[in-house]
Amino acid sequence: MSIRVYELAKSLGVTSKELIAELSSLNIPVKGHMSVLDEDTAEIIRHELQEKQNRLAAVKEEKAKAERTVIHVQFPLSVKELAVKIQKSTTEVIKQLMKMKVMANINQNLNDEVSKSLAREYGYELEQEPTVEEQLLAAHRTEDSKNLLTRQPVVTLMGHVDHGKTSLLDAIRKSDLIAREAGGITQHIGAYEITVGNGKITFLDTPGHEAFTAMRARGANITDIVVLVVAADDGIMPQTVEAINHAKAAGVPIVVAINKIDLPGADLDKVKRQLSEIGLTSEDWGGSTITVPVSATRLTGVDHLLEMLLLETEMLELKADKTGPARGIVIESRMSRGSGPIASVLVTSGTLRLGDVLVCGDTYGKVRAMINDLGERVKEAGPAVPVEINGISQVPQIGDNFYVVDDEKKARELSQHKTDLRRDERMAPLQRVSLDQLFEKASQGEVKELKVILKADVQGSLEALGSSLEKLSTKDIKVRIIHFQVGAINESDVMLAAASDAVIIGFHVGIDSKARDTAEQQGIDIRLYRIIYEAINDVRLSLEGLLEPTLKEIFQGRAKVLQMFKVSNVGRIAGCQVVKGKMLRTGQVKVFRGDTVVHEGKIESLKRYKDDVREVSEGMECGISLERFSDLQPDDLIECYLIEKIARKL
Repeated sequence: MSIRVYELAKSLGVTSKELIAELSSLNIPVKGHMSVLDEDTAEIIRHELQEKQNRLAAVKEEKAKAERTVIHVQFPLSVKELAVKIQKSTTEVIKQLMKMKVMANINQNLNDEVSKSLAREYGYELEQEPTVEEQLLAAHRTEDSKNLLTRQPVVTLMGHVDHGKTSLLDAIRKSDLIAREAGGITQHIGAYEITVGNGKITFLDTPGHEAFTAMRARGANITDIVVLVVAADDGIMPQTVEAINHAKAAGVPIVVAINKIDLPGADLDKVKRQLSEIGLTSEDWGGSTITVPVSATRLTGVDHLLEMLLLETEMLELKADKTGPARGIVIESRMSRGSGPIASVLVTSGTLRLGDVLVCGDTYGKVRAMINDLGERVKEAGPAVPVEINGISQVPQIGDNFYVVDDEKKARELSQHKTDLRRDERMAPLQRVSLDQLFEKASQGEVKELKVILKADVQGSLEALGSSLEKLSTKDIKVRIIHFQVGAINESDVMLAAASDAVIIGFHVGIDSKARDTAEQQGIDIRLYRIIYEAINDVRLSLEGLLEPTLKEIFQGRAKVLQMFKVSNVGRIAGCQVVKGKMLRTGQVKVFRGDTVVHEGKIESLKRYKDDVREVSEGMECGISLERFSDLQPDDLIECYLIEKIARKL
């Protein structure tokens, strides 16, 4: 289909001269306004002009924005508050709102966008005022890339009970940690700094993956590398699998230390085979997992393990800004009879110094003393360095963030603000992901994958259900099984779900009482099934709700413009006759001029004589005005349609 230059210019709302100049800039020669263009060329011109208009509009908006006076406010604003901010009377603001078709009284809160739009009419730009916390912690939000320096890694030891986690750390430290632990089992969380050649490594010794995951659940992702300790005589045990899945869920690289190689029953090949079966294939077996045979009691392989950790650290390229105020995480806390509240902290950025005022969770204080892991008093601690501090007013919670601020007044203010927030959080229900809420969260862009923790009574059911659920994945959303195991749902499963925002699916299993209580407190969605099909179907239905629906245009009617009228206080109205179907006030419209669509949008008003109506049937005459389009002309056709959303199936 061809179109003349002047016709295309008219449809685009430009002069023939302007269009010819645009064609010339695109190296499309034409002789004059009567020249004929093919449809492909016309489409290119439409696209180019639209892009140009968009760029000009953006520049114009940026210029207008720069000229507006910026006002910082706390949304939402009432009509009265907005009037005060933009220095106008409430009567004038209400009149302006009525023009925007917003009916509100003087005390009614306005939508943020409505407030911003109205303020722009008077030359003001409204911006959200930073909260107390944002204002006080602004210095901690960014790090200067010029000041970034290589930092030491933070390494966590995890594994099955009695596989030698603390014995290995003891061998690394060459000190007697176990002698101070009841029954040889770690009773607390501590961090220890180890010097290796010219570098250092910080080890976080935890009672198990539950503590690691509990800290993650509170937002404390401080571990860079996990050392998975596996006994060479026992091999992979249930808690080993749990530890692996918890580490994978955190996205942390795993280095395997195969301990107890000096024992008679040690079988390295068996352990490596078991590791490969759960996705951790050793490097010497063609995989990518670093595995190091060690003996904690004989100190065999310990130096090699440390070398491998330094090698992994080089690959991670860990960096931190040592300048500026410190921030970090509480890894242990207690009440000391002689010193009061004590917190073991790990600095993540900046440098913590004696005398610094800090906010720690919802408490605050001044650093009066700092002691390192060797019991020595120190004056400062940089990134990835653990120290014990005193001087805070209350015992903080493990996993709390701490920030150094300028003075005690700010610290007190921020502490009170955090106390208020924590109280509100306790009162408000937790919003975890659940199968019922998946669609809402996905529509807000919060969910790209459904993480599942799977528990079943037997291995066969576990594999069958896990395989079936993963096959439900689509290009838009993925089902990821982050942990699966035979046995009842326990507290460890619930803590992992809390840290990873996952749902728990149980097949022919129960829930232990502690796990049930924790799940209720944390708002974790647990689903129990006795038929595999029901579990698969529930997940399928949830995922189908996540798929973007297919949009289909449903034709409603067509009206022909007979003539144009100018109505005072309203503007241009098109006198039309409905030639087919019906015109709906709530419908979408396309305006055709010949075979060209010159506008797409919505109906602003639909009238029969002087009355506003919802619809006008075929054969009747009506008055139509369109939103943001006033260039209707006689013989234009206005097509009305509705958008139908059709659910997509997997």
